[in-house]
Parts: sequence; C-alpha cells; structure tokens
Amino acid sequence: MASKAEKKEKGARKHRKSVEVIDKSERYDFSYTQNRELSWLRFDARVLDEAYEESVPLFERLNFAAIFQSNLDEFFMIRVGGLSDLATLKRQPVDNKSNLTPAQQLELIFSTLPPLIRRQNDIVERIEASLAEAGVERVDAADLAGDDRTFVERYFQSYVSPVISPLVIDPRHPFPNLRNGALYLVCALESADEGNLLGLIEVPQSMNRIVAMPADGGTWRYILLEDVILSCLGSCFGSYAPLDRAVVRVTRNADIDPDGEGVEEDEDYRQHMKKILKKRLRLQPVALQVQGELAPATLKSIRKALGLPAHAVLSYTTPLDLSYIHGIEAHLPERSRSELLFPPFKPQASPMFDATRPIREQVIEGDKLLFYPYESMNPLLDLMHQAAFDDSCISMKITLYRVAKQSRLCESLIDAAENGKEVTVLMELRARFDEQNNIEWAERLEEAGCTVIYGSEGFKCHSKICQITYRDGMALTRITLLGTGNFNEKTAKLYSDFMLMTAHPGIGEDANAFFRNLALGNLAGDYRFLGVAPAGLKPLIMNGLNREIDRARAGEPARVFFKMNSLTDREVIDKIAEASQAGVDVEMIIRGISCLLPQVPGKTDNVHIRSIVGRFLEHARVYAFGVDADIVYLSSADMMTRNTEHRVEIAYPVLDATCRSMVQEYMRAQLSDNVKARVLSSEGTWQRVERGADEMPFDSQAYLLKHAYAQAEAAAERAAQARQDAAAQEHDGYEAAEGQPTVAEAAPDSPAATAVRATIIEPEAEPAPAAAPSPDAPKHALAKRTPGRLRAGIALIGMGLKTLLTGTPEERAKHKRS
Repeated sequence: MASKAEKKEKGARKHRKSVEVIDKSERYDFSYTQNRELSWLRFDARVLDEAYEESVPLFERLNFAAIFQSNLDEFFMIRVGGLSDLATLKRQPVDNKSNLTPAQQLELIFSTLPPLIRRQNDIVERIEASLAEAGVERVDAADLAGDDRTFVERYFQSYVSPVISPLVIDPRHPFPNLRNGALYLVCALESADEGNLLGLIEVPQSMNRIVAMPADGGTWRYILLEDVILSCLGSCFGSYAPLDRAVVRVTRNADIDPDGEGVEEDEDYRQHMKKILKKRLRLQPVALQVQGELAPATLKSIRKALGLPAHAVLSYTTPLDLSYIHGIEAHLPERSRSELLFPPFKPQASPMFDATRPIREQVIEGDKLLFYPYESMNPLLDLMHQAAFDDSCISMKITLYRVAKQSRLCESLIDAAENGKEVTVLMELRARFDEQNNIEWAERLEEAGCTVIYGSEGFKCHSKICQITYRDGMALTRITLLGTGNFNEKTAKLYSDFMLMTAHPGIGEDANAFFRNLALGNLAGDYRFLGVAPAGLKPLIMNGLNREIDRARAGEPARVFFKMNSLTDREVIDKIAEASQAGVDVEMIIRGISCLLPQVPGKTDNVHIRSIVGRFLEHARVYAFGVDADIVYLSSADMMTRNTEHRVEIAYPVLDATCRSMVQEYMRAQLSDNVKARVLSSEGTWQRVERGADEMPFDSQAYLLKHAYAQAEAAAERAAQARQDAAAQEHDGYEAAEGQPTVAEAAPDSPAATAVRATIIEPEAEPAPAAAPSPDAPKHALAKRTPGRLRAGIALIGMGLKTLLTGTPEERAKHKRS
C-alpha cells in the first residue's frame, strides 16, 4: 500500500497538472472559436447539400456526392491520420481553438460522421434511381437474373478470373497488408475441417471498373467490377463456400513528413520522395469502409487485424468509391444530356488583351488581370510560348506546386531551355497527392536543360510566381506573373482564381530578390511590395487590420474584406475579434474552415462570414482594407498557421486602378449572392441567405460567367470595328495619294513615336467620370484626323505605282498636249 506521503505527492502532482491545464485554457478566449475538424466536417456537409439541391442538374448532383466522399477520404488520410498519431502520445497537445486533445477531437469526428454517411447513401440511391429513369442504370449484383447473370458469369470467366488472386486467410496465412484506398471483396468461408477462415480478393486496378451491360436502344446499363466478382464469388475459393460477403476499403494515414524521414547526404531528393510515396501505402489504418453485410465475428476479426476501434468502421449501402462516375458521363443519352449536365462553358477571351499583338507589349503598357475560370488562361500561356522563342528573352523563373499532366506551360519552359534561355524551376515535390506527377515533370524539365530546385526543408513553397526577363540593348525589362492559384491549365477551367501580369519595376525587383533568396535558402528576405511568408505575410495582414482599428477608434469609418479558403491562425482570429470590438466592419467569404465564430455578442458582433459552394471551386484569396478598399492584396495564402508560418507564400498588391476595380466588382458580386451563399451562424452552422419578398435570386457564379461572355463579345465587336476603321483609312489613303506630292511634304504629318512607361509607384486613382457638357456650351466641329504612318506610307506607295504605270504629272500633261 502507498504511504500517506506518497499519496500526498501524487495528489500534488495531479493538482499541478490541473493548474497547468487551467493556465493553458486561460490563454485563449474560446467563446468565439470552434474546433477546426468540426468546422471542416460542416463544410463538407455543405458540399453534400448541393447533391440535394434540385435546381442542380441530376448528374452534377451525383458529382457533388462524389466530391463529398473524395473530400472525406482526404480528411481521413491527413487530419484523422495526424490526430491518430498525436493521440498515442502520453501528454497530448491541446487545440488552441477548442481546448480539446487529439483523442477528444477523434471522438468528436467519429460521433459526427454517421449521420453524414447516411445522408450520402440516401442521396446517391435517390439520384441513381432518377438516372435509371433517364436511361442510365447501374445494375447491382443482387439484381442479376436470366440473361444478365449469364452475361456477367461469362465476362467473369473470360476476363476477370484470370487476373484476380483469391486469398484464404487462416493461422498459416496471416492477414495481408491492404493497400490504401484499394477495393477488396471479403467473406467468411465455410469448411468442414477448419474454422475462422476469411476469403479476400483485391479488385484489380488494371481493369476498367465499369462493365457495360446488354441494353435496349436509348438506354445504357452498367455494372461495377466489384459487383461482377461479388456475383461470382462462389467459384473463387474452390471447396470453401463463401458465407457473408462485402466490399471493403481501408483508409490509411497519409500525413507523413518527407523532411522528417531523413534524406541521405548523397540521395537524390526525387528518389527520396518516391520512397515516401511507397511508404504511404503501408502506414497505419485510420478507418474501414464496408459496403454490404458481414457477420459481427467476421467484421471483428478484420477490424482487429487492422488494429482499428469499433467506431472507425463506417457502413455504406452505396459504392465505396464514386470516382467511377467520370467514366459514365460520356454515355449519358443525347436526348437528356442538356438536362443532366451543366450547360457547356468555355473560358472567354480577356477583354484586356488584343489577340493580334504580342502579349509582352500589352503587359508593358499596363497591368493585366486574368480571372479564371471565366476568362481563359491563354494570354499567360501565349506569353510563355512567345518568350521561349523571343531572342530578347534571357531568363524565365517559376515556382510550380500543382501542374497539369499535359502542360503547355511546362512545354514552353522546355522550349525556352532548349533555345538557350536560362530557365529556373522551383518544383515543389511535397504537394500532397501530386508528388508523382511533379517528380515526372521535374525529371523532364531537368533533362531539357532547366535548372530544377526544390523547396526549403520544412517549408513547402506554395507561392505562385513567374518572372520573365528581357534584354533590349543595355536595358532589362521584367514581366512578373503572380497568381492566387496554380499554373495549371486543368484547374484554370474549374477553380475561381486571379492571375496578375505586370511590368511594375518595384514588383519586378521584389520578384527577382524572391527567386534569389529561394536559391540561397533565405526565407526572411526584405521586400518593398510583396508580403512573403513565413516572415512577412502575416505582419502585412496584421498591419492592415491595425490601420482599420485605429480608424475605428478615431471615429472614422473602417472596414476589411477577406476572402480565403480557411481561417485557423489564432493570432489573426484574435486580431479580427479585436477589430470587431473596435467597430471595424469585417466582411469575409470563407469557403471551407472557419475557426472564428461571427455574431458572438460583445466579441464578434461586427464580423459577417459567408461561404459560396457552386459549380466552380472558390479558390481566390483577397485581402482588402478600407471602406473603399483602397488597399487590395491578392495572395496564394489562406490565414492558416501552416500557410502564414510554415510555407513560402506571397501576397501582392493590386496597384492598377482598372485591375483593382475588377477585384472590387468580384467582391460585390459574391457579397450579393443569395442562391449559393450560406451565412455562418454564431453556433458554427451554415444557414441559407434570407431573401426579401421582392428580392430576386442572384447566383454570383452564374452572373460572373454571363458577364465574361458579354465582355468577350463586346471586345470582339470593338476589335472588328477597329479593323473596319483601319481598312477604311487605308482605302482613304490610297484614294488621297495623288494629293500628297512629295515625301518632304508628307513627313511632317507623321506623329513622332511615343515612349511607353509602366512605372507605377502608388495605387492609381479611379478614373474620374467625364463631366457632362453644358447645354449652352458652344458646339465645336470635330478636328480632321491627321494621317498616321500607315496611311501616309500607303499613299506614297500608291504614288509610286501610279508614276511607274502612267509617268509623272509633267509627262502625262505633255502626252495629253501631243
């Protein structure tokens, strides 16, 4: 038995520990914050809501259900995986937004999940039933009969049976490693001689998962490969008879730190990343998904073999992996495609560019802003291609995080290197789930002669920046490209993002310094115009908030507008709460996680948060300060601690008045949305935007899409009119050629060349509206336009041809007299 002294010491230790916990909890005010994981699950539930939205085309609703499931898979691999590791620690860290330990957060997650999964099962079943009525039917294994069963059995014997490898699991054959995300058929096996046997078959990933079934004209029927195997399971295990059966899928922890695994001194970093990717397939399981019915004893043996608790088993009545739906879109009946899918859409030409002129010239004349996916990425791609073959281009530098598998941009980098340009590519190999694609591109770029470097240890390079340098004589010109999203042709058609193209000298100097610092591993560089994480981005945001706080405390109007994907950084959250309490109006659009709760009395009364989930993924990050948004920054970074302190990110100012007005128009449209927008309540739930009785529905994405089409059409009409005017001027010049006798007389009419400067030091003022003319003002006749160089030149050519064919005026007069 313990002595009194030992008991007293034990009690003292418990008291000290409780005091430590109290001290930690008192460091933060949890009244206006919520747990990150719970906030994320509520966001994914919002995605699932779109599957229930009957105004969305039927097949697109199925796609939203697939996105919900894909999001959940990644959540398990990263967030649940990371928390599971932390939950094994003897002294677990406490979350600074909810004061929960990792073990408590896992309990919260698994208690929240079952209703969400039931909702997913329910809506997928309902959508599939409606699709069957529209002519697209998925056949279930349980529904096979007659000719359908005969077809499936023959298909299985001919194509599937030679490929699969059934396993019998018994004491002599232990439970194998189940690959992360792969589908397996599992069943209990009946044997006269042995007990507790399991049968296991992996669904081969080398085969097409969709198997077309015989169908009448006008319909398309299919069965999934796992259902083909399931229906023929009785012939797979010889003398063993299958009993209960189900499709299962294991999700494993993928939250592995490549830098924490240790890189050998002589090891190629690409080879190191390849080993990390293989290791990810075998990490600790965090969840088991089951479609079908298994006996409790069977399920328990599988769960124990995987080392999973009972609450980590998730039951489904619909397919475990909905990614197959992308393979059936092409088979939708023509008669109903327009009803089942969103209307086809094509990113439009930006009205800021003239397709007939070199992109470089146009960017030097003034900043340009592309707005994906409403506007096409082509001007950027054309600029890169033109630079690759431009003799005056001497270097190209770029950071790449996620790249399309087939990338025009990367091909231009290869062309540039092969044409003798200096091409430097910082390829981030740690972009989660895009590592393999990035490794392959890094190898191709290096083979072509590009200098390929990788991010600093412990700091992913998430910034999106490119700089092209030209030399004309002794003068250097830099064009800098800065984005809120990746240099990725595929996502540029799906994600809402901004891309700034500028020749601003100050931004160019900062960008040049940024690439130089990256090459040297210096993450604390000094910049005039750019806010660069991990050292300079958060202070920039905090300074902007402080400016508005000072204005509010001085009795002046004060406002900030933030748009981001997630908000989790505790310092930024507390500063926003301070701004609210000072009287600053805080408007935010946060697509995903918001650990800040708005409208909490006395804490965040002036904070308003909304989210927009629609056809396009909202991905742009905007940080605007001032009632009139006189300071606007775009950024690659969310206000998450990982972005502000543990990644290389960039925030860049929008200095050009026209570009800034485009961003402001975008902000106004999104804040006016009352169809796809939801408002965050003080309880952390997303609520529909209430519309007034006379208020019309307004979908901001639909408006921006329509606006892009209208702008492109207007720009095309202006270009056509300009061509007509130019042709008319050329014709007038030819007709008037006889009236311009000599070169000496024509030359003074040609205007001198005008030098173009792109230097912008401060934000430009908004253009003032033109004053309306007074009705009493005298009317002036329009001044005759002096002929330009082209017109004068054509006139001279006309004169020369006329002289050649008919002679000089003196010769013609002499000939006429004779």
